[in-house]
Amino acid sequence: MDGTVEALITLIDEAHEAIQERPRAHLGCSNLGHPCDRWVWLNFRLAVIQKFPGRILRLFRRGHLEEPQIIRDLILAGVEVGTDQAAVDFGSHVKGSADLVIERGVPGSPDDRHVAEFKTHALASFRDVKKTGVKKSKPTHWAQMQLYMLGLKIKKGLYVAVCKNDDQYYIESVELDHEAAEALVQKGHRISQAERMPEPISTDPSWYQCKFCPAHDFCHKTKLTQEVNCRTCAHSTARGDSTWHCNQFDDVVPFEFQLKGCDKHVLHPDLVPWKIVATESTPTVAAFDVNGHTLKNGPENLTSRELIANAPACAASETAQIKADFPGAKIYG
Repeated sequence: MDGTVEALITLIDEAHEAIQERPRAHLGCSNLGHPCDRWVWLNFRLAVIQKFPGRILRLFRRGHLEEPQIIRDLILAGVEVGTDQAAVDFGSHVKGSADLVIERGVPGSPDDRHVAEFKTHALASFRDVKKTGVKKSKPTHWAQMQLYMLGLKIKKGLYVAVCKNDDQYYIESVELDHEAAEALVQKGHRISQAERMPEPISTDPSWYQCKFCPAHDFCHKTKLTQEVNCRTCAHSTARGDSTWHCNQFDDVVPFEFQLKGCDKHVLHPDLVPWKIVATESTPTVAAFDVNGHTLKNGPENLTSRELIANAPACAASETAQIKADFPGAKIYG
């Protein structure tokens, strides 16, 4: 491939990477079928934010662009479509949006409403879901549909899979499993309200469900979040009314502000590899044992960003002297 062309592809991917979607404010129905409660909690807490390469972001775009074409095909087949992006809200931050509600016209049950879910697949994935069915092949997709059916009070679902290689369709009828759906709602409420981090699905870094997880390095290597925002702060609480409350300011925190956090941020104790040290500090300050040194995190002390950037450097005696000589100096790496 010509070097100039390669450079153009790189520029395209970099442009996509620069405009990645911001995290969701809620705990999405699409996450609740995930087998690891810890990942769901870390994702909801914005403690591990997955960054996608440009090529993968373009793949996501392809999936979004496919949806109007699928809806058009359903209409051409005589299906009567209703609301697209139909929202469900189970409270305690658990929300989502179904791709489409079908009003009538599905062969086999033409008078029944259906919740439709659209997914694009690579060839191997498509063949697997076609062979074994959505519940076994894609349990997260099945769980997602269960929640949408429960929330919209619709007993039937239609899973529509498209193969990106050759445009094959696989369509499967899915029945509401009321007990399973309710259990998923309870799981979402339990995780969203959990102040402490759940146990991982495995402590083995080579475990197949861990190997490609975005939280692999956090769980099996660093034990340290890289994110400073209100949800990684020890003073924030997810409330049952789907708001976040700041215990320092005793107020509700809007999502736009949650993403930025403030200079009073204190790292949640489950998101660091260090032990908490008992001190005479005020309640707004935490103290961690880093390599035998007590480091205070909070207002008028080390910031969370400094500790994340280089905690060992924060503990070095020469660092304390530099910060004393140059007030306002910060550690960046």
